[in-house]
Amino acid sequence: MENKRNTKPDPAMAPLIPASIETGSGRKHSLWRKFVAQRHLQTMALLGVVWMIIFNYIPIYGLIISFKEYNIVKSIAEAPWVGLQHFRELFEDDELPNVIRNTLGISLIKLIIGFPLPIIFALFLNEVRSLRYKKAIQTISYLPHFLSWVVLGGILATWLADVGIVNNILMALHIIDQPITYLAEPSYFWTIIISSDIWKELGWSAIIYLAAIAGVSPEMYEAATIDGAGRFQKMWFVTLPSVRGTISILFILAVSGVLSSNFDQILVLRNSLNDSASNVIDYYIYQTGIVSNRFSYSAAVTLVKAVIALILLLIANQVSKKINDTSLF
Repeated sequence: MENKRNTKPDPAMAPLIPASIETGSGRKHSLWRKFVAQRHLQTMALLGVVWMIIFNYIPIYGLIISFKEYNIVKSIAEAPWVGLQHFRELFEDDELPNVIRNTLGISLIKLIIGFPLPIIFALFLNEVRSLRYKKAIQTISYLPHFLSWVVLGGILATWLADVGIVNNILMALHIIDQPITYLAEPSYFWTIIISSDIWKELGWSAIIYLAAIAGVSPEMYEAATIDGAGRFQKMWFVTLPSVRGTISILFILAVSGVLSSNFDQILVLRNSLNDSASNVIDYYIYQTGIVSNRFSYSAAVTLVKAVIALILLLIANQVSKKINDTSLF
């Protein structure tokens, strides 16, 4: 009589068994065990998901007012449909070209100048050997990030006033003869906005690059040293290629946010005298929606802005995937 074949898998062969043949109940138990083992991290992640659903996904329903004539007296459902009327008004608005010019001008210059600076700062900060100096530089560079634009706006307004420290220094150096009220001059507004934003966020933006650089294997630097590479050569041929993926992902996100100006900064530093240079899309939405009570029109502008941002994200993601095989999805 033949012996019955043992149908149970050999424990020694368990690692060789494909995960695809695992039963559904087994997968569920495996996922549950992973969740329990990582319950603290999973709880933090779930709280973030709940926050995103409440503040990012549920409000999407409100975008339908861009196709309606919404009034705060009535509910969204009761508002009458007007089709594409608000979108036609948007593209016929005489102010739109100036708004687009200001938004793209400020955002593109920030992208061209402000994006590489934290990378350069992180590369040079990583080369500082003294831990004391490194911590001091990090603390000084991070500090402006934790100050709100209300505070920094007041500081800048004081510095840039006609009797402020900037005018005093420039006049003392005989660079200018008469004091200049910088925030009242549209020609200076872009420079003030871009330079102050870089000053505030430079150190904070470099944190993620420093974290990525910290993950570079020391063996790669040792091999470069043996080959005779200097510090700059190590930065160019070892550090930068190692953090290329991080740079690509952040660049994709930066490109998708080209139409998003720093609203807090603009609101604090703008005034009626520099309106021709400070009227960007975010302020335009605030002005038409909140100040003028044109909620449906401002929702239409927001929807157009979101669609363009999505298109820019997809284009940047596809370009990054083709150039260096790194993408968000």
